[in-house]
Amino acid sequence: MQTMTMKKNLSGGTTAMQQPDYEREIVSVIRSTLTPKLLQERLHEYHEKDIAEAMDVLHRDERHKLYSILDTQTLADVLEYSQQRDLYLEELNIRRRVAVLSDFDVTSAVEYLRQLDKGQRDTLIDLMEDDLKKEIALSCSFDKDEIGSRMTTNYISVSEGTGVRQAMKELVRQAAENDNISTIYVLDEDGVLVGAVDLKDLIIARENTPLEEITTTSYPYVYASQLIEDCVNLLRDYSEDSIPVLDENNRLTGVLTSQDMVEMVDDIMGDDYAKFGGLSSEEDLREPLKKSISKRLPWLIVLLALGMVVSGTVSLFEFVVVQLPLLVSFQSLVLDMAGNVGTQSLAVTIRVLMDEKLPLKQKLFLVSKEARIGLLNGIILGALSFVCIGIYLVLFKGQAPLTAFSTSLCVGISLLTAMMLSSIAGTVIPILLKKLKIDPAVASGPLITTLNDLVAVVTYYGLAWILLLNLLPRLTG
Repeated sequence: MQTMTMKKNLSGGTTAMQQPDYEREIVSVIRSTLTPKLLQERLHEYHEKDIAEAMDVLHRDERHKLYSILDTQTLADVLEYSQQRDLYLEELNIRRRVAVLSDFDVTSAVEYLRQLDKGQRDTLIDLMEDDLKKEIALSCSFDKDEIGSRMTTNYISVSEGTGVRQAMKELVRQAAENDNISTIYVLDEDGVLVGAVDLKDLIIARENTPLEEITTTSYPYVYASQLIEDCVNLLRDYSEDSIPVLDENNRLTGVLTSQDMVEMVDDIMGDDYAKFGGLSSEEDLREPLKKSISKRLPWLIVLLALGMVVSGTVSLFEFVVVQLPLLVSFQSLVLDMAGNVGTQSLAVTIRVLMDEKLPLKQKLFLVSKEARIGLLNGIILGALSFVCIGIYLVLFKGQAPLTAFSTSLCVGISLLTAMMLSSIAGTVIPILLKKLKIDPAVASGPLITTLNDLVAVVTYYGLAWILLLNLLPRLTG
């Protein structure tokens, strides 16, 4: 593989790391007139990821040249790194595509096959070898949100009661087809998981050491029918190279590799991020326009209805705005701060709620803590706005000090109240939704912000009505 080079100065010492431009080098190699054998040798000097990135620069005919040069396994490794994998697979003839898919990780192959129409999918699967058909059929038997859809049968297993010497023989025999060898799983005669053996422990164990002495029986596992989202916390808590996946009878069905686990966490975070924006799930760049609209429109309709409620509430205070038009200048300040605080509390709450075993006492403590944080932040920012806005109105707007600081007091108290209530709302609403078995992430972003706008508007104009239109005239009259 190519590596970074050191740039030397005149005295012979090194001055900086120079990153080679692999993409340009690879493109240059492919566009050269070298014979296929020499091209293959040159390309094998580069990492598959670099070749995948270079493919995006190549023209279609140049990519076909690359397909013919690379052997099937190397091409499969390259395409698994590519962001446009599906496009490049479509450029292969059907038999080459089947061969490449056969060398894919089963999870990646199933991911590609799922998006095809039934006719194309069945044609490709029919051309595959029987063992691979069974693996794909097993993976496809689970919904895409279940652990079983992400597992692989790439693992090593030995029978309970096997000696260390026999276990090593089994390892060598199975490693020819399964390269996930860092952990060896021990099964009883019915295929039920007994425990796991670390490869290092097996290598250093003496020949006459009973296998059970180096078998870890308190090993993490998940069930194939469990939802991915429910297992993410468990998977993240362990730093194992692979996690066994069991069926309903506790038989070993497959494993989740560390790469699978990283991808699952990334997918969950992507979906949660999408929900923070009011979407039902993460969008893909290649997703049809109609499907993207169907994800966004339902929440936009809900938010439109809530926005009308907010606008209707503002109209109730129209008489306040008519008499004190200056208040409109500071409305966005109160609303924005309320929205920001609510979103912060929501982010903390969603993170905490990922712990399924969180007791009620801890949830109440979280609400109390967020309320106190909102109150203290509100006091500080409310005081700052009281002073700054009051001075601004006196110096730049020519307001009388009593009127100016009454207005700024209204803004300050509204800010304090809105921030505290927004902190509570951003904490309580996701907890209630979680209790109702609704994904709390859907309560995020636009929804919380809109609800906080409603609270802030009522607080701001209500205080303005009380302080500026009722109390102030009496004090000055």
